Amino acid sequence: MRVSRSLTIKQMATVSGVAVVTISVFIVIQLFHFVQQRRIDYAQQMENVAHTVRQPLSQAVLKADIGQAERILNSLKPAGILARADVVLPGGLQALHADFAPTKPVPKLIAKIFELPVQITVPLYSVEPSNPKPLALLVLQADSWRVYQFILSALSTMVTTYLLLALILSVAISWCINRLIVRPLRRIAVELRDLPPQETIAHQLKLPDRHRDDELGMMIRSYNHNQQIIETVHDEMSRLTTRFALTNLPNQTLFLALLEQHLNAVAEKDIFTLLVLRIETLQEANGVVTDEQRDVLALALLDKIRNCIDSQTVIGQLSDSDFVLLMKRASTPERAMRMARLLQIRLTQAVALQQMQVRPTISIGMAAREDSHLNAQDLLNRAASAMMSARLEGKNQILFFNPLMTERAHRRLTQEHDILQGLSDGQFALFLQPQIDMRSGQPVGAEALLRMRQPDGSWSLPEDLIVNAEESGVITALGRWVFEEACRVLADWQKRGITLPLSVNISAVQLREADRVAHLRELIQQYQIKPGSLMLEITETAQPGEPELVLRLLNDLQQAGVSVALDDFGMGYANLNWLSQFKSLPVSKLKMDRSFVCILPEDDTMVRIVAAIADIIKLDVIAEGVETCDQRDWLLARGIQIGQGYLYSEALPVAQFEQRYF
Repeated sequence: MRVSRSLTIKQMATVSGVAVVTISVFIVIQLFHFVQQRRIDYAQQMENVAHTVRQPLSQAVLKADIGQAERILNSLKPAGILARADVVLPGGLQALHADFAPTKPVPKLIAKIFELPVQITVPLYSVEPSNPKPLALLVLQADSWRVYQFILSALSTMVTTYLLLALILSVAISWCINRLIVRPLRRIAVELRDLPPQETIAHQLKLPDRHRDDELGMMIRSYNHNQQIIETVHDEMSRLTTRFALTNLPNQTLFLALLEQHLNAVAEKDIFTLLVLRIETLQEANGVVTDEQRDVLALALLDKIRNCIDSQTVIGQLSDSDFVLLMKRASTPERAMRMARLLQIRLTQAVALQQMQVRPTISIGMAAREDSHLNAQDLLNRAASAMMSARLEGKNQILFFNPLMTERAHRRLTQEHDILQGLSDGQFALFLQPQIDMRSGQPVGAEALLRMRQPDGSWSLPEDLIVNAEESGVITALGRWVFEEACRVLADWQKRGITLPLSVNISAVQLREADRVAHLRELIQQYQIKPGSLMLEITETAQPGEPELVLRLLNDLQQAGVSVALDDFGMGYANLNWLSQFKSLPVSKLKMDRSFVCILPEDDTMVRIVAAIADIIKLDVIAEGVETCDQRDWLLARGIQIGQGYLYSEALPVAQFEQRYF
């Protein structure tokens, strides 16, 4: 590589240019000063000359002696600086005129700039008697050519002198700059140019003696510092490359490619979660344990991570201590939080590391794919940002990128714990609401409704408890308790000769559980429940699934001695189309949704439709939400005889129900 334009030439041209401009300005200012001084000198000399002839010229003018006046004016010729002399009367009329020598022309621009020619005016007065008004004016004009010659002489002298000075200064300054800056830079450039490639990373420049405390020294120190950083990063990257090869995990680039591939493969509505996990102990162990011990610790923790995830989860390594998990099945915040808590529990357990116990600390951040416009990098950035926020919260924290999701997941998981704990502590109970024959007012059945003891001692059921239980998976334990309690109540009634059937709600999610039918069969045999006295009300607002599966399950329930009713009829999938597919369903009753009953008697359209359907397929109808006598009468008029609602009774504890109706 060659230098096409040397710094020496550039700085020489720069210094010379600045010097020329500065000297030019200085020459112009000084030239104006010299010319002005020469004008003042000429004016002073002409005034002295005028005063020598003032008195005799005044007398000649007073006597009107023209010849004498002309002789006096011509006597001024030897003064040398005058070009002409005039006597002008007060009215401006020129009385006498004398030209002493032919004047050479001066350039108009010079005359205009320097205000040439120079002239003075002296008044002429009479001696006796004294008269304050002048008789005439003596006007003297200097020779402009002399001033012009002075200007040229001064300008040439100054230009020659100052340009020579500028040349000397430019050479001197350029030499100094060349010695102080250009030569050291040239040596650095040559050294870097001839540097072997293998010595590039660890190379250090020598600091010149005379440049330790100036900008050049600062540049060299910065270069050496950056080289040290590059060397450190290179060593760290080499170490990380070894570690990544040790763990055999995708790095960030490969993981982003896998994540982008997954984004393109799934539908826009599909939700999954990205989890970024930082193991603080792997960072804190630097300098405390050996590299071999640290590798052993990293592999032990990675093995724990792999034992916590399923086959659908993709794991990658972002850095020496950061891992990332693509949890494809974590479609809800609760599932993601449950996985994160499992990782937290497993990874924070003590690890034996060559005669020492290490208890790791971790920080977990998660981001759910809710926006279909997010790309892989955006998702990873969100999860990493959540991880950093969790790290700032303290040790062993878990946060979502969206704080509301963290709060929701914590609330759901807390509710999950409360449900399981409540089952153990007896905080749940069954309340019974009667199903009344509206013609006679006598109970023909009862529905078991789940209630939970609240902090104030009252019993109610939170609106989202069943939904949360289904999403969290505790619906299995809760459903088993409800069925066991319902069978216990039925067994007690049947021992006392009470044959009233009892209905229990079951969702399609519960119905699809593998051992649900077997469990119900065991309960019926254990408590010796009479066939048909236990009725399951299938919640219609949840899609039951494939028709063949539902038909098989319902037939199994019927064979086990369990009756089936369709709950919330008309509001979900059990509509006309659903019924056309399931004409052979072993269903004994339909429960009309309360929304159709509450608008009676103003609008009875849906009531008549449901009644007609029930009459066609020969099923009994139970009307839910009966609260007024008018509603009861309209239902009876349409052939619907069984009602359930506050007109008859709210849900009651078992003891109160038995006391009222038995």
